[in-house]
Amino acid sequence: MTKAIKFLYDCDTGIDDAMTLLYLASLVQAGEAELVGVGTVHGNVHPLTGALNTLRVLEAAGLKAGDAKAGDQGVPVAVGADRPMGQEVHYAVEWHGTDGLGDTHLPEPAGRPVAEPAAAQIVRLARAMPGELTLLATGPLTNLGAALLLDAELPSLVREVVVMGGAFDHPGNITTHAEANIWHDPEAADLVFAADWPIVLVPLDATHPTAVHDDWLDRLAAHDTPVSRFAARILDFYIDAYTPTLRRRGAVIHDALAAMLAVDPDLGEYAHRPVRVELRGELTRGTTVWDARSLPDEDTRRPVKVAVGSDVPAFQERLLASLQSF
Repeated sequence: MTKAIKFLYDCDTGIDDAMTLLYLASLVQAGEAELVGVGTVHGNVHPLTGALNTLRVLEAAGLKAGDAKAGDQGVPVAVGADRPMGQEVHYAVEWHGTDGLGDTHLPEPAGRPVAEPAAAQIVRLARAMPGELTLLATGPLTNLGAALLLDAELPSLVREVVVMGGAFDHPGNITTHAEANIWHDPEAADLVFAADWPIVLVPLDATHPTAVHDDWLDRLAAHDTPVSRFAARILDFYIDAYTPTLRRRGAVIHDALAAMLAVDPDLGEYAHRPVRVELRGELTRGTTVWDARSLPDEDTRRPVKVAVGSDVPAFQERLLASLQSF
């Protein structure tokens, strides 16, 4: 039997993060994964709002929040950085609503965030489970960058880092070149890509082709269970925001692809190249840059495993099945 993956999830819980939490919760319920903690960061919303959203989603999926330091069972949800390392903070209310869940204004969750900051939680759990953690990050990388500054040995303690972010041969979604998660904190992202740990980067090149459209959305809505209704409800706002970009009704659930590739790497296609983030360019700040010349000896950075494509039908079917599994 395959050993359950231990996920520590760092996110800025808006709508696609929420869908990813539901996917992870389905794996937990099936015994295929452990969710050992969640940390939230600025990005789509303020990290406290993101933490409360995380608790709402976990509770909708039947998972209990907890605080291991206080002896509680359950998933600890930690609040992280509320601003980037080197620029002003920005939120994505036009994509996720003022509450991060499509202006659904859901009731307060029963659980509360833990007192431990998200970066400290990363370090503590990595030290408690050396070589076991898959660190999944689908928001700005400020918490990961801060954790690296807290503990220089962190890269040797983590099994794998899987990041949704960046754009290479695909246009950016904030500027012409920059993708949102990297653009929100370029300095932190560059720290993460410079660290000596195994990274899988899932950029817009891989996520954008996975857009779901009417048939998928109608199948989700037709599955009349509390979790499916919850997912369909929060997706409504996201679909309205995405439809002009896609030029048809639909949405791109970026973050779920990163989670799915962490579980099943064979679902993706990859290139292996060092990655840097442009920090100074007036027009290009926040852009991810790789050297496509295939000259690894000329770069001192460890190559990043960059997803350049995926099995789109398999992704869409597995995500739908996970949402219908509750």
